[in-house]
Amino acid sequence: MTAGTPTDPPAVEQREAVTEPESLFRSVAFRWYYLGTTVSLTGSAMAPVALAFAVLALSHRAADLGLVLAARTVPLVAFLLLGGAVADRFPRMRVLRLSNAGAALTQGTAATLLITHAYSLGAIMALEFLNGALSAFTMPAMRGIVPQLVPSSHQQRANSLMGSTKNAVNIFGPSLAGVTVATVGGGWAIALDSVTYLVAAFCMTRFRVTRKITGRSSIIADIRDGWTGFRSLTWVWTVVLSLAVTNCVRSGVFGVLGPEIALHSIGASAWGVVLSARAVGVLALGLLMYRLTFTRLLATGQTFLMLGSVPVIALGLHAPAWLLVLTTALAGAGSGVFGPAWETSLQQHVPNEMLSRISSYDDLVSFVGVPVGQAAVGPLAAAFGDTRVALTGGVVFLVAAFLPLLAPSVRHLRSQ
Repeated sequence: MTAGTPTDPPAVEQREAVTEPESLFRSVAFRWYYLGTTVSLTGSAMAPVALAFAVLALSHRAADLGLVLAARTVPLVAFLLLGGAVADRFPRMRVLRLSNAGAALTQGTAATLLITHAYSLGAIMALEFLNGALSAFTMPAMRGIVPQLVPSSHQQRANSLMGSTKNAVNIFGPSLAGVTVATVGGGWAIALDSVTYLVAAFCMTRFRVTRKITGRSSIIADIRDGWTGFRSLTWVWTVVLSLAVTNCVRSGVFGVLGPEIALHSIGASAWGVVLSARAVGVLALGLLMYRLTFTRLLATGQTFLMLGSVPVIALGLHAPAWLLVLTTALAGAGSGVFGPAWETSLQQHVPNEMLSRISSYDDLVSFVGVPVGQAAVGPLAAAFGDTRVALTGGVVFLVAAFLPLLAPSVRHLRSQ
């Protein structure tokens, strides 16, 4: 069948998909993309809980679960730069179709092994390794596709909507997984995850996105060009380095020390409320960003990001539960502003043919801070005490979030 026949999915020219400001959903392409992404995110939010209970139920060894989770994380980091280069070199919709279809196959196979009790640690690790590798191609392609569906004037709305949806899914997805595990078992929850990837792959076939693909010498050259582009944009690398530090503090102090401090001060149940307060703050401000506009969007987002230091300091001061809930909600609100501001700034000011590669460097450098914080906070707390480490971490977070604002390219970057 030739291109352009009535049975072909509608083609979308870059930055021309939305013609009315009232609603992003006037665009057929964006509707299908949003539906596919939401379904896929729901499955991904369920997967960790489902996988944990399924593996533990069959192996009865926490060490197995650690190996399975690591098997997925390692390729996700290792192949990110390659994924960014591929997403810039080839049509991103094709990358998303193939990666989602591949993820459906890997999770479906894992579900079959778990449901039939044909558990094998090596086989599950291999499948999760493949799933993590596929995610390394999915993430950069997703971050580069929005500017091809939505014009500049609507990108903040699109990013706030996608960010709010992702946060809502992350709130309810684990609960849905827990109910599924309790009723039919973890293997069936993984099977449901497989179906969500399949639905996402189908949704990505319902429209086409046209983009000029320029010829390049090699994938290695593409990755190298991505690094050159990344380091040449001062406003990009200063913010990314800031995120590496803030992620390090948040994952270490809040993720590792937080439960220990809370256990002796406010209790485990109150700590659960504190964590939920962050999600509520992110969701509320993310939705508000759908309507708000800022001339200097990046500087605004970076300023709001500084709110993330407040609950870390409050934790170090052994603040009462109500204050931790309030400050954590404020920190979530700060992230709810920063997320859409950062994504929109990248999409509006980074050439689309470089966007996936630069986003992959962003993901890689930002992610590095997470395991560093998780590994370092224990020895630091043993040497200096929980309180001192938490307080110092809060100050470090505040300084790291503030420093990019000293760069004129960050302060003066204007939204389009």
